Amino acid sequence: MSRVAVLLFASVGAVCAQDARQVMNEVQNRSKSNSQRYEGWLKVIDNKSKISEKRWTYDRLGSAGESKVVLRFTAPAEVKGVALLIVNHPERASDQWMWTPSLQRDRRIAFQDRSTRFFGTDFSFEDLEERDVNQYDYKMLGEEAVGGAPCWKIESRAKKTKSSQYSHVHLWVDKARYVFLRIESFKGDTLIRRIHYSDYQKIQNIWTPLSLEVEDVARKSKTVLKTEKLEYNVAMKEEMFTLQALRRE
Repeated sequence: MSRVAVLLFASVGAVCAQDARQVMNEVQNRSKSNSQRYEGWLKVIDNKSKISEKRWTYDRLGSAGESKVVLRFTAPAEVKGVALLIVNHPERASDQWMWTPSLQRDRRIAFQDRSTRFFGTDFSFEDLEERDVNQYDYKMLGEEAVGGAPCWKIESRAKKTKSSQYSHVHLWVDKARYVFLRIESFKGDTLIRRIHYSDYQKIQNIWTPLSLEVEDVARKSKTVLKTEKLEYNVAMKEEMFTLQALRRE
């Protein structure tokens, strides 16, 4: 999802477990779809255990590094209509614009602001990008189970053309389904953000996590996202993914 949004070997039974890039290619290939739509329910829990709830809709057209995404809050009333347009690129960071109805204006999200939280959630703006495997270099770190499921543990580092707030990321890939179970993002030796994926269901032949938890380690806060009414390969029009459309809703 996007990083609300997120990411993806040779034939099964003939896997070279040491080739991290092949594993990541297979993850991406198995999750590929022409479009995606869902309704999201978010529970944000701060470091004092105070809970706030939000809802958004998510629409994506295209896939991997050549997709466009619109995220739009639908509740509560004070954030209703706030929207984010993300235009992903295969060779560089995404372009992003946020529309705020109460101000009747949109603003481009500057690169230096990509590490900030997206509208009170624990997703950063960068986390909401949809990444292509070719934007990163990979290294196999070994094998480690998550919740009893055997996983490959892989390190990814953004190539020079793909700027990132993170110096490197650790990915746990379920060996059986080629899906992410955990992602940990670092700046140097410091763990910045941790994402857990769960409640996987096969939807239109794609293993899909219907629940994920994003933890901001420094803030000691987390956001739980539950997805509902999720569909792939929905008919969508390009004109839905423009600044003009963002303002009209």
